[in-house]
Order: sequence, then structure tokens, then C-alpha cells
Amino acid sequence: MEQRTLGRQGLAASALGYGAMGISLAYGPSDENEGIATIRRAHELGVTFFDTAELYGQGENERIVGAALAPIRDEVVIATKFGFDFTGTREGDVDSRPEHIREVVDNSLRYLGVDVIDVLYQHRVDPNVPIEDVAGTVKDFIDAGKVRYFGLSEAGANTIRRAHAVQPVSVLQTEYSLFERDAEILFPVLREFGIGFVAYSPLGRGFLTGQAKPGAEYDPTDMRTWDARFQPGNYEKNLEATQRLADLAATKDATVAQLALAWLLTQGDDIVPIPGTRSIQRLEENVAAADLTLDDTDLKRIAEILPTGGFGARYPEGMLPTWD
Repeated sequence: MEQRTLGRQGLAASALGYGAMGISLAYGPSDENEGIATIRRAHELGVTFFDTAELYGQGENERIVGAALAPIRDEVVIATKFGFDFTGTREGDVDSRPEHIREVVDNSLRYLGVDVIDVLYQHRVDPNVPIEDVAGTVKDFIDAGKVRYFGLSEAGANTIRRAHAVQPVSVLQTEYSLFERDAEILFPVLREFGIGFVAYSPLGRGFLTGQAKPGAEYDPTDMRTWDARFQPGNYEKNLEATQRLADLAATKDATVAQLALAWLLTQGDDIVPIPGTRSIQRLEENVAAADLTLDDTDLKRIAEILPTGGFGARYPEGMLPTWD
């Protein structure tokens, strides 16, 4: 698979990465062995960029990812994240105090079973900790050889600039898909500093697979039971748009998921989507999107179907990140 450069510090990743969250969080019951098999198949298909986080099971997801990638550790890039509070004592349930970052990084190294974390993200901005302190703490880890590259997630332009002045940021991760375009406002500052972009939820939390159901039909532990895009009113509009996209994809012998991922890849050679799945069949479908070419006519038609994104907010009030 094509390799893409993320940032100016040397980080390289496959054009499509793999988001591991769904193995252990947010999408109903899962099976660890199935997750490990899917991760290993992703590597066989050319995926080299794997994304996890402390939040995804407080180490459980990192442990699974680490076990899956252990035999091929030197051939892959492993990204993880810090920044949440699980004690209920911190405002907004975020915690990026330097002492907490150090604790989380030591835990992540242990859970992953690695000596160095390739990409370390701040998962969410902590309004009570200056971003300069966060960047400085990550810089210390980079200087010590425990971390290779610094990333931010759901951060705004001002935060990116301030962090980058202390420790160069290699990559920003934020939700981005045919359904969710808000991140485009950040592209100018990212390209000013040469920062790569990782698109999470690139298939609209599964809606853009063509297999979406109304939210009420999912397992109670599945976040789509409350995701606004799957609720009455929005669901029908998103379904109609997805069906139109599927019709366009069919003219190219592709699926709607492949069309959605290929569209993301056309938005810049500094963008890497990280679709997640537990299914090897779905994985193989997603990876094939890297070989799908969209021409100007295709892009124009997509813009006609979804000119500004899908219907429904990506998070409820109170959960939506605030960018500064």
C-alpha cells in the first residue's frame, strides 16, 4: 500500500490505517481473538498504522493491539493516547497534568509490550493544563527515547500553534468523513506547519458501509443507540444520501464504504483515514479502497449528494469537543 508522510519529523504510515477502538469499546459485544486476527490480516494487506488509546478499556485495547502486533512490531507504527480521568474528580473528565501523563505512558508501554510508543496523542485538550506543559512532557519522553512522535486529537488552531512551538506536532487526529466536515477549517494551519491529519470515524460510525440500521435496533452497549445520525429524522436523510452514494459506487464496481474512503484519500496526500472493523471481510473491503480512483466527475457528483456533510451532530451536547 502507498505510504504517506505525516508531519515533518519523519512519521510515515500506510495510506489507510486501522482504528482499534471497536475491538473493545462502543460497538457492542466483541471477541478478542477475532480482533487479533483482524489486526494481523490488516498487516498482511499492507496496513502499517494502528491506533489505540488508554480510554479504550483502560489498557485492555492496548493489550490486545500489542499482542496482535508483537510478532511484527518492527514493521508497524503504533499510536496511543492519554488525557482522560477515570476517577470522576477532574473537570470534564480530562487529565493532562504532567504527572498523570507520565503514569499513563508507563502503563501504555507495559500494556502494549513495547519499549517505545511511535505516536503519542493528547486524546482531548485539558482546559486546566497549559498545552505548553503537555507538549513539554511529551518532549521529555521523545528525548528519552520512549516516544517517537507527538500528536493531538480534537485540538483547535490556537492550541496546535502553541503546542507546536514547544514540541513539533506530527499529526492531528479528528473525526472526518463525507458525513463530518468540520475539521476542514483546521487544514490551513496544519499545512502551514506541515502537520499530517488522521481521520477517525471515516465511515460515519458505520453508516457509510451501507449496513446502517435505526439506532434503536443496535445492542444497548452500542453508541449508535444515541448517535444523532442514527435517530429518526436524521436517519432517513442519511440513508437516502448513502443509497445515492452506493449507486455512484456501483458504477465503479465499488462499495459505498470504498467510495467514502477513496474520497478522503483525495482530500490530501497528508491525510490517513483509520477505519475500524472486527470483520476480516470488511477489512479487506476497506483496504481495497486504496486502489479506487475517483475522477473530477465522481467528486462533483459526491459534492452534489452531500455538499456539506450528513445530518445530525457527531456527539451530544456536552460531549462535543471545543476547539481553541
